[in-house]
Amino acid sequence: MNMNMNQPQNQNLTGTSAMPAKMSHGGHELLDAHEAIGGLVGGLEQYMIYEQHVQDQQLKTIMQQHKTFLTQMYNTLVETLKTGNEPSVKTQTYNMTTSNDVVYGMTPSQPKKPAQSINEINDECITSFMMGCLKSSASAFTMAALESTNPVMRRVFADSIPNLIEMAYEVFLYQNKHQYYQVPQLNEADMQNYLNGFAPIQGKMPH
Repeated sequence: MNMNMNQPQNQNLTGTSAMPAKMSHGGHELLDAHEAIGGLVGGLEQYMIYEQHVQDQQLKTIMQQHKTFLTQMYNTLVETLKTGNEPSVKTQTYNMTTSNDVVYGMTPSQPKKPAQSINEINDECITSFMMGCLKSSASAFTMAALESTNPVMRRVFADSIPNLIEMAYEVFLYQNKHQYYQVPQLNEADMQNYLNGFAPIQGKMPH
């Protein structure tokens, strides 16, 4: 994010360099940014509520790591929104510690139904809440990035999306390990048909 807001991104755009950075936001950008950041606020609040119900220590550790990272993400976004300039704490990289081994296949399990009391909220429910928050934020951040006219705001949203994806993948791996999220596969013949469904372009690459 080494963007200088004093330099217009497109020389054909007039007035960009004369406008104060904090005012260089478009209408759609602000609406989508507010929706995306507001969704992140909701996610952080849900993490806070659910943490007290977590039983497994590994899941509690994952939640705490997410909360710490998402809190800094929130502060970076808010600063960028307010100033229009490069934030004092740039977008970080989330590195999960979970092994990325996936268990494939389906085993019979009881049909699920909504919990009818707070006592029924368990770790499986909590991972589902976490996944919902992360997926929702990833989608909202993508739309906000695509609508952002301020180049720093766009980059902060865009750079945050891989971190949300990584956190969601970490939650999925935890779910999969505990059989909360089973992964079916196609039979081998169908899988091969899909794997070989595209061929590379041969010859000289177009310029």
